[in-house]
Amino acid sequence: MEVPPWWASVFAVVLATVVFLRAVFGRWRRPCRTLPGPKPWPIIGNFNLLGALPHRSLDALSKRYGPLMRVQFGSFPVVVASSVDMAKFFLKTHDSVFIDRPKMAAGRYTTYNYSNIAWSPYGAYWRQARKICADELFSARRLESSECVRREEAHALLRYLRGAAGQVVPLKERLSTMSLNMIARMVLGRKAVDKEVVASGGGSVTTWREFRWMLDELFLLNGVLNIGDWIPWLSWLDLQGYVRRMKRVGKMFNQFMENVVEEHNERRRREGDAFVAKDMVDRLLQLADDPNLEVKLTRDSVKAFTQDLVAGGTESAAVIVEWAISELLKNPEVFTKATEELDGVIGRGRWVTEKDIAHLPYIDAIVKETMRLHMVVPLLSPRLSREDTSVGGYDIPAGTRVLVNAWTISRDPSLWDSPEEFRPERFVGSKIDVKGQDFELLPFGSGRRMCPGYSLGLKVIQGTLANLLHGFAWRLPDGMTKEELSMEEVFGLSTPRKFPLLVVVEPKLPDHVYNV
Repeated sequence: MEVPPWWASVFAVVLATVVFLRAVFGRWRRPCRTLPGPKPWPIIGNFNLLGALPHRSLDALSKRYGPLMRVQFGSFPVVVASSVDMAKFFLKTHDSVFIDRPKMAAGRYTTYNYSNIAWSPYGAYWRQARKICADELFSARRLESSECVRREEAHALLRYLRGAAGQVVPLKERLSTMSLNMIARMVLGRKAVDKEVVASGGGSVTTWREFRWMLDELFLLNGVLNIGDWIPWLSWLDLQGYVRRMKRVGKMFNQFMENVVEEHNERRRREGDAFVAKDMVDRLLQLADDPNLEVKLTRDSVKAFTQDLVAGGTESAAVIVEWAISELLKNPEVFTKATEELDGVIGRGRWVTEKDIAHLPYIDAIVKETMRLHMVVPLLSPRLSREDTSVGGYDIPAGTRVLVNAWTISRDPSLWDSPEEFRPERFVGSKIDVKGQDFELLPFGSGRRMCPGYSLGLKVIQGTLANLLHGFAWRLPDGMTKEELSMEEVFGLSTPRKFPLLVVVEPKLPDHVYNV
């Protein structure tokens, strides 16, 4: 029997409808693969599971839920990566997808409304800032030209310790002074601490004590979990008082930076056509006048970049060197091996130079082991996905916040033998480095968002530690044993010792060496 033509048309429409409906309802019925993680509470999510040291709390959760898990912080889901493979996925394989930053109160109130390198959102401004860092501020040529500055300030610290022989010294305070003067001379063109005054101008004075407090506060507040960042409808209450503190320290840093910028502009006006850039602020101000820049640098941009350089360069080096000396006091056999290497390679008639570091593999191993056990930034700065993606069959939608727990990775027993022990030997002959390509060890992060000043930081840390070990015998104050030395930490953007290290040093080189 012949089929009517109209029936063929009806059949085609029905068939198309069935296919469409099956596709739609099939998608709805497809099981949604949700990342494993703890069940959140209403409103607060999983904040109740975080202690005073969030990286340790998330480490404990990852042991239960796996190296890729989902937690809920207030109104926002957060993906936490805690393995080499997952870190590589977010920081390398899909770096371009997870390169953005969420907008947090710290970025708004302490970095000139997200104008610095760390907090600025992905885009033309950030790309330009990164290029300025690579080409202008941290180029090999600039770092080489400033080696004499780093050497002079390190020698000033060594002379101070020589004069304080036998006395109890608060080590980090002295390390911070040295680091600040190094960075200030490279960035600002002058020492920051000559006596007690760091900066003055416009009727205001910033003392060293105030500046030390400002640095500590800045690093703490840029690492805290501020309730308002995660439960936006509660932000106006400022329940923890963090925003009030951010505004205060932001205002104090702005006062300091205004004095710095005005001081540099005054020299430019005074010298006119004869002006030559002498430091990084001078160069930033020149770039701000460049009409060919893709995005114009504002006065706030110059202040934000300068604050980044001064604060970041001062804190990280001091924290790492203090932790290294702490570990050596706990492990005197390591100190003995380091001394033997230094005496054999350097001798006892001069100080260590930056060029010597390549010939001091055990000193380099001590630095790496310190960075492994005491991550300056244990939770790498949060990232934000720019588009939908998936990993291991799990969907990660655009707008998801991502944390990489570098602290967990650095203590993973599948990667490290006896991961809780301080064993520099594990790095002797090892190809693992700290420059962002080996995901077992990420003290500076990785990918395009890694710390742009890592090369400078390494030079300061390695050179300072080598000379401290070369020039002095170290011990704890009378009455304190190595077992009594606390190794507790405080969480923030950096993770310093909870209790500052107090030490006693004795010179061990010929007297003339300390008089350089």
